[in-house]
Amino acid sequence: MLKLNKELKVKLSVFKNDKRAYVSFLVLAFLFIATLPAELICNVRPLVIVVKNKPFFPIFFTYSEKDFGGVLPSEPDYKSARFLRILSGVSSALSTPAKGNNSFGLDMDDFEEEDPAFSIGLDDFEDSNIDVQAPATEIALSPRDHWALWPPVRYDYVYIPTESKTGNVVLAAPYRTRNGDKVIESSWEDGHYLGTDDRGRDVLARLLYGFRISMIFGASLAITGTLIGCLIGGTQGFFGGWVDLVGQRITEIWGSIPRLYILIILSSFLVPSALLLFLILNLTAWMGIAAYIRAEFLKVRNFEFVKAAKALGVSNFTIMRRHILPNALTPVVTFFPFEVTAGILALVSLDYLNLGVPSPAPSMGELLAQGKNNLQALWILLPTFTSLTLTITLLTFVGEGIRNAFDPRKTL
Repeated sequence: MLKLNKELKVKLSVFKNDKRAYVSFLVLAFLFIATLPAELICNVRPLVIVVKNKPFFPIFFTYSEKDFGGVLPSEPDYKSARFLRILSGVSSALSTPAKGNNSFGLDMDDFEEEDPAFSIGLDDFEDSNIDVQAPATEIALSPRDHWALWPPVRYDYVYIPTESKTGNVVLAAPYRTRNGDKVIESSWEDGHYLGTDDRGRDVLARLLYGFRISMIFGASLAITGTLIGCLIGGTQGFFGGWVDLVGQRITEIWGSIPRLYILIILSSFLVPSALLLFLILNLTAWMGIAAYIRAEFLKVRNFEFVKAAKALGVSNFTIMRRHILPNALTPVVTFFPFEVTAGILALVSLDYLNLGVPSPAPSMGELLAQGKNNLQALWILLPTFTSLTLTITLLTFVGEGIRNAFDPRKTL
């Protein structure tokens, strides 16, 4: 155990000395940790609202408009002017039709005998008698002290605003543009720091949420694929013989089936979801690491310490787990960053082809598709392409650093 710890320290030291790999790892870890609480960065709900010294936490709990003094039982739109009026102590309500302002209005006085059943005068043709219903009136309530703490970006990945200060909701540019003689101000006026997409959703919010989903999806796919690959490859390598022969033939047959076709076939009669996509990709994600683990087990199973463990009556599972697997983890650790990269690229590619996570879930692939369809909207394509390229590059640098650190020729 001491020797293993010493070897691990040496490998970690070699990895830290590789400045490119170590800095890439720190940057990637910072970006991933920073985007994990994406709801605290991009959200249409305030973090805290205090009304008359009573705190509300909309980002964690769901409130109705009645909780803030309104009349609707549904959750309010915290960015709407109606909700701001409610917080200020002014409630919007429809007034009852006033007598004389409704051409067909009836009340109890209409049935008194002294009034004629039908009476037409010049006053009936005035403009005030045309409206069927009087407009909404503002019922003034007592002024209330209130304040709210908002996230840095007051949008999430699905919210579509109904109004805009600049008058442009869909494909709003984060810089001043000109449409003929009309000058359209930057989308910063509305809080869209990277503009909006072709549906009016905030690009920055969708990019942050999409980056988080891509990283979690890629890492989860790499973990499950590694576990399945270690189990299948280790079993084949340890027992050998007909187990290895049958396993290899089944693996070759299964690997010859394109997983894109499998995805299209299953998506045709199953409801598309992130879980379904994850399970389908796991059908083939284990094959690469299984081949390396199989080769390591075939080599290590003939070592003297394995034969000694068998002679002492140790079970096969214990030998595989405690004696062979720790000595065969080099390919597992080395190829893990590359497996994460493959998982991210698979998700982005399928989303780009509209075969991945269904809308309105955020996706970097869907943003790339929008950028392709709207080439004039550079604020969609460039940030997404830059983020994806940076992520893949950093993962590649980390993988190369780990591979060099675990190379026996450099750590001896």
